[in-house]
Amino acid sequence: MSKPVVLIAEELSPATVEALGPDFEIRTCNGADRAELLPAIVDADAILIRSATKVDAEALAAATRLKVVARAGVGLDNVDVRAATQSGVMVVNAPTSNIVSAAELAVALMLAAARHVAPASAALKDGQWKRSKFTGIELYEKTVGIVGLGRIGVLVAQRLSAFGMKVIAYDPYVQAGRAAQMGVRLVSLEELLEQSDFMSVHLPKTPETLGLIGDDELARVKPSLVLVNAARGGIVDEHALYVALKEGRVAAAGLDVFASEPCTDSPLFEFENVVATPHLGASTDEAQEKAGIAVAKSVRLALSGELVPDAVNVQGGVIAEDVRPGIPLTEKLGRIFTALAGEIAQQLDVEVRGEITQYDVKVLELAALKGVFSDVVEESVSYVNAPVLAAERGVAVRLVTEGESPDHRNLITLRGTLADGSQVSVSGTLIGISQRERLVEVQGYDMDIEPTDHLAFFRYTDRPGMVGTVGGILGAAQVNIGGMQVARDTKGGEALVALSVDSAIPAPVLEEIAQAMDAGFVRAVDLTE
Repeated sequence: MSKPVVLIAEELSPATVEALGPDFEIRTCNGADRAELLPAIVDADAILIRSATKVDAEALAAATRLKVVARAGVGLDNVDVRAATQSGVMVVNAPTSNIVSAAELAVALMLAAARHVAPASAALKDGQWKRSKFTGIELYEKTVGIVGLGRIGVLVAQRLSAFGMKVIAYDPYVQAGRAAQMGVRLVSLEELLEQSDFMSVHLPKTPETLGLIGDDELARVKPSLVLVNAARGGIVDEHALYVALKEGRVAAAGLDVFASEPCTDSPLFEFENVVATPHLGASTDEAQEKAGIAVAKSVRLALSGELVPDAVNVQGGVIAEDVRPGIPLTEKLGRIFTALAGEIAQQLDVEVRGEITQYDVKVLELAALKGVFSDVVEESVSYVNAPVLAAERGVAVRLVTEGESPDHRNLITLRGTLADGSQVSVSGTLIGISQRERLVEVQGYDMDIEPTDHLAFFRYTDRPGMVGTVGGILGAAQVNIGGMQVARDTKGGEALVALSVDSAIPAPVLEEIAQAMDAGFVRAVDLTE
């Protein structure tokens, strides 16, 4: 019997091949060369890549036997996860392989910017001895603001605490008690901007965080601020940073990531007080080796039909066929839950009702947690680290099953209690032979709407004309409505409008709708990858 074929499309550490073992036929190709990749992937059972190989719909269509795509790293920008899922191909990565390397680089950039390491080195190599020109500043007893207290943010905070810095952080998804245990004081973003001598960004790139540090934010900071972004390009608005540096409103910056990469020609490069590196966060021997070994182990598990904890789209392993369709739905419910809550719940119940409860539905709890944390932490979230993230943030999680489901064949509900005692709930089901996903309850209001990529929810006092108002504003903004549901508790009481739209609703348009409706609750949800 022939061995499964594992295609290694980029240079990986020797430890990767060793971790695969003798059970596979190992082939290699240059994944960056499409003419070489497409014929090579045809009969591959698994492909191992880094960042240069693009596994898109075309490549997946050519791969007749492919079962798993393994990215030896964290980011998945070069993998079409949705197309892979539709093709039944598992996608795995190495979510924790680079966290130490990324944290260390952020600290390195901070030190380099504070002490003018790059321009001083360049001047000296050019034959210039300019000690007085490159007088720097110490980190000791300064205040550093960490924007995003996920795993990498925590590592940076720990390391900078050892420098004798005062550490503050902004992260609405971390509880103050948890931060205090680490010696970190949680503050609002406005406070962090005003108090920080140094600032380091460690957030995921989402529609909500894109441009988070822009003109208004940089107008609040001290002119002595040293700003570091080694997380994701675009979170810090590069034009706003350029203007702030040009006008002397920011002292220095350390950048490892850019809005568009590869980036070799940025206006920011004209400043001596900007130290820049070409996305080197994961570029250490140790991180590459950890990543290679991690995905090699995942490939072995996937091809042997076992549970794959680091799968980002399907879990693999022994999961009942009746349960599998509920996994992506539950993950979406988790993302919707977090968007509705605006924070992480202290208590989260994952309630599963109906026929599927005769099977093991533990995977649905994991899928819910994966969704809950996907848009709020910098690192990749998987089935293996989602429970850890919940524990780190003090979230009590409970799986509740009930065989009876009066209104639906199967029903999945996420119900959580927030810090102020209020509750958030969202429910979904699958309908028809094609198992179409439907949202059937939000915040206690019954509805029936497809959970498309872009959703919005408005709660207001029930009165005539509101549907027309919403439609008119969105029409003027060229945002097309795909579906709309209006639910209310009583006539003239509280009502909820749920919208599915074809494109994201810009923040100013959301605000315009909220004011026109006098809405007490406004939430937009982006379910794009």
